[in-house]
Amino acid sequence: QVQLVESGGGLVQAGGSLRLSCAASGRISSFNTMGWYRQAPGKQRELVATITSGGITTYADSVKRRFTISRDNAKNMVYLQMYSLKPEDTAVYYCNADKYGSGWPPRRENYWGQGTQVTVSS
Repeated sequence: QVQLVESGGGLVQAGGSLRLSCAASGRISSFNTMGWYRQAPGKQRELVATITSGGITTYADSVKRRFTISRDNAKNMVYLQMYSLKPEDTAVYYCNADKYGSGWPPRRENYWGQGTQVTVSS
């Protein structure tokens, strides 16, 4: 298994930027998909962005052209660079590692971090 620890969340004004980091205890290259998901109060958890071991990325339509997911295999880190933040981006952001699948829905050897809070004020 792998442990995931997110950091970088905080309070930012609309239009601002944040970079979230996910530190993994194991080789992220051994997982088919790494990703970021978010959950706002009263809402279901939703996909933000994913990146496969082959470097293929996907994004939710709501964050395209504003967020960028990246990884550093040497450091076992995954990042989410967020620009032009909006109040509707406010949520707890979770890092995810999926050994064999695409991250969602959860399946065999799917792992989550504890989450980091992002709050965007207007």
